[in-house]
Order: sequence, then C-alpha cells, then structure tokens
Amino acid sequence: MNGRIDSGLGQIIIDTDVIATYAGSVAVECFGIIGMAAVSMKDGLVKLLRREEGLKHGISVSITKENKIRLDFHVIVAYGVNISTIAENLISNVKYKVEAFTGIDIEKINVYIEGVRAID
Repeated sequence: MNGRIDSGLGQIIIDTDVIATYAGSVAVECFGIIGMAAVSMKDGLVKLLRREEGLKHGISVSITKENKIRLDFHVIVAYGVNISTIAENLISNVKYKVEAFTGIDIEKINVYIEGVRAID
C-alpha cells in the first residue's frame, strides 16, 4: 500500500520504495550506523550492503490503514558505541526527517541490530 496525501486539488501518492530510499539515506548519516544489513532468510547470513547496492535494502516500509508509516531497519552498528544511543538517535532522526519529507505520520520504527563492526 502506498502513502496518500489529500490536497485540495487531488491526491498525492508516495510509493513505499521512495520512503525506504529516503529513510535509508537518513539512517546511514546517523552516528554509529556502519550500514544497512541484508538478511538471507535461506541461510540466516547477514551481509553489509554497500551504498551502491541501494539504500532501500535492509528497510521494510508498510503503510497502515490509517495512512501511517511503519519502518523496520536492519542495521550494522559500530563497535564500542552504546547500542541504545545509536537506536534512539536513528529513530529520532528518521522520524523527524521522514515526516517532514512525506507529510505522513510515522506510527512505529523498529531497529534490528544484525551485527557489529569495527570502525575502519
């Protein structure tokens, strides 16, 4: 389901891929986030995605019936940084910027830490 905004002249439809790409670009700017993670359901392996592989991978976007956004992030974090601080920073930045970008409220953001890497 795509996001909808009703304007006085008609409807604006925002595809979930657009929301995922923007949310991914915001996420990788956050301190402590090394990158997005792709989880292989077949093997259970976690792979660090390069920026060229697209920012929308590792993010699941769904739109509720009430036209609110739900986001799931699968991330790899930096070693030695407090995980709860990283998650809180990610959630607050993404919530503020995605709501401002889309004009649609965010209902929930889930952060799944899939791995820890040393900062190069």
